[in-house]
This record gives sequence, C-alpha cells and structure tokens, in this order.
Amino acid sequence: MKTLKRISWTLRITIAIIFLQTLYFKFTAHPDSVHIFSSLGLEPYGRIGVGVFELITALLLLINSTKIMGMVLSLSVIFGAVISHLLVIGTEVKGDGGSLFLLAIIVFIGSLILLILHKTELNEQLKKILKKKNQ
Repeated sequence: MKTLKRISWTLRITIAIIFLQTLYFKFTAHPDSVHIFSSLGLEPYGRIGVGVFELITALLLLINSTKIMGMVLSLSVIFGAVISHLLVIGTEVKGDGGSLFLLAIIVFIGSLILLILHKTELNEQLKKILKKKNQ
C-alpha cells in the first residue's frame, strides 16, 4: 500500500510539474506556443484557455481531496494535445526533437496509470455524481 501511495504521489507531482512548466510559454505568448496554437487555429484564446486548464489540473492533482478530478482532467487535456500532435502539428515542433510530444506521451501514460491505481476511488466519485444527478 505504501508503494502505491509513493507511485501515485510521484506521478501526480511529475505531471503537475510538466503542466506548470509549460505555463510560462503559454502565458507569455512564447513564439513556439503561438506557432502551435496558430497551427490549430486556436491562437490566442486556445493557448490561454489550455494554460488555465493546465494550471487548474496541476493544482487539483496536488490536493488530495481533488486528485481524482485532476487525474480525469489531466487525461482529457493531454489527450487533446496528443491528438493535435498526431493529426495537425506533428511530433516534432520547430526542431525540438519531439521533446514536447514526448512530454505529452509521458503525461498521458502517467494519467492512465493514476486512474488505474485509483479506479476504486474513481468509481466511488462517479457513483456519487450519478446518485446526485438522479435525486
């Protein structure tokens, strides 16, 4: 049990750090970030909006009571990023050697692992939501 907790925290912190380190580029309109979101036809609102979602996701992951919501958001946000890379942007952006795509894959896999590790808690959260909805 202790090992699973350590794995969970390690993944949550790693994913949060990856999301947080990209915020500088999104919020300062770094040319690479502008290029990416222009390619998607989402500049500037998509860049800023995604940045806000990534900030919220990172915070939710680091707060124990909101970690499940953070995991679901993380997988959702990064799924969009991976699909964008594969279908529009490409795996290499402006000569980065694929590092941005690799980070997206790391976050995607980490988010999946987290949801698998916390599947019981995820199911409990979903049951609560459905119960409230049916009342």
